[in-house]
Amino acid sequence: MTNPRTLAELRQVYSQPFFDLIQQGRFTHLQHWDHDSVQLCTLLSIKTGGCSEDCGYCAQSAHYSAGIASEKLMPTSEILAAAKQAQANGASRFCMGAAWRGVREGEAKFESVLETVREVSKLGMEVCVTLGQLTEQAARELKEAGLTAYNHNIDTSPEYYPKVVTTHSFQDRLHTIEHVQQAGISLCCGGIIGMGETEQDRLKMLEVLANFDPAPESVPINCLSPISGTPMAEQPPLDVFELVRLIATTRITLPKARVRLSAGRTRLSREAQALCFFAGANSIFYGNKLLTAKNPETDEDLHLLKELDLSPEQT
Repeated sequence: MTNPRTLAELRQVYSQPFFDLIQQGRFTHLQHWDHDSVQLCTLLSIKTGGCSEDCGYCAQSAHYSAGIASEKLMPTSEILAAAKQAQANGASRFCMGAAWRGVREGEAKFESVLETVREVSKLGMEVCVTLGQLTEQAARELKEAGLTAYNHNIDTSPEYYPKVVTTHSFQDRLHTIEHVQQAGISLCCGGIIGMGETEQDRLKMLEVLANFDPAPESVPINCLSPISGTPMAEQPPLDVFELVRLIATTRITLPKARVRLSAGRTRLSREAQALCFFAGANSIFYGNKLLTAKNPETDEDLHLLKELDLSPEQT
């Protein structure tokens, strides 16, 4: 089946025998990508904590007591230094996240982010930000500043979304995605699994992603990292074979998108990560911290790639 887009088609792909599925994911990957190259991305929290949203998985929400203090927006000089270090460590993409509900043109914090994007883009790296909801004008200004991609995950299915967050709607997410794509910015959009959602929810999430036009340039697949103090703190660990099935189905569905292993990799064994790469993942977040969550050490990641005869993607 070529590029499944309906829920029935996605289920048909996902429900194949496990080894048939991951072999198809591997074959699709080899058709569209350098087989031994993995993109290294570094994610920096440029404004941590104090967010007004109530996302049930997030330690940065002001609604919960997860031990994350609210901090001010980092100055451009500090962010630029971190970007240069990430580039020196081998990252080809630099991602910046701010714990905000959203931003609008003309705001001082947004003007500061625009200046940061201009400076980081001069390094020759891909530049991605996640700032919450955007207006059409704010998206255009980010594009003019040199932004490569905007991350705005849909997290889960439209039906399960109200159980994850109540301070904004699934449709609000889609509005920002529309503004990003209309501005000509590449879309980075994926989800989180292990939040209590069903297999059906995961496939419905993928159905939404498959029907964006244009398709997302990259699709982060996050595994929930349960954090004490948040409503999802007691969620059980994800079955790794469910993750691998979703990775392979995503690769088959969106063959030209980078499929990124994102949050939760510290809970995956080396063997589990190897299965994910085989099934079609070709990007990771690289660095010992993702916003406020732990991530494998850089040396550990480089050693794993070497053991698997994989190499960092070159800019």
